[in-house]
Amino acid sequence: MSPSPTETFPALCGHSHLFPGARCRLQNLRDPGAFAAAPWPVEVDLRFSDGVVVDAVLASAGPGDDAPAVLTVPAYSTAAGTAIDGRTWLVREAVRVGSEVELTMGGLSSRPAT
Repeated sequence: MSPSPTETFPALCGHSHLFPGARCRLQNLRDPGAFAAAPWPVEVDLRFSDGVVVDAVLASAGPGDDAPAVLTVPAYSTAAGTAIDGRTWLVREAVRVGSEVELTMGGLSSRPAT
C-alpha cells in the first residue's frame, strides 16, 4: 500500500553522512514488511547523527519490479560545516527490523541527484 503523496517518513541515520554500508532506519511505515520486500517511492526526512535533517526521495532506479531502490539526497552541510555534495545512492538492502525498515546503502548510482 503506497502512502499518500504528502506523507514524509523519518529515517534515522547512524552517521553525519552516507557512504557504502551506511544504514538508516525508515520509520512510521504502515506495512514495513511489504515495504522491505518491494520498496515503493516515498519522501524521506534523513535525520543524521549530528542533528542535521535533509529532505530526500526513495524511488526505483528504473522500470520493473527487480530494479533496485535509490535514495536521492540533495547537497547539504553537516553540523560541523562539512559540505556534502548531492548524490543518489543505490539501496543495497532493505530489511524489516521490528516496526522499521533498515536501508543499507550500496554504491553511488549513475542517476544524478537533483
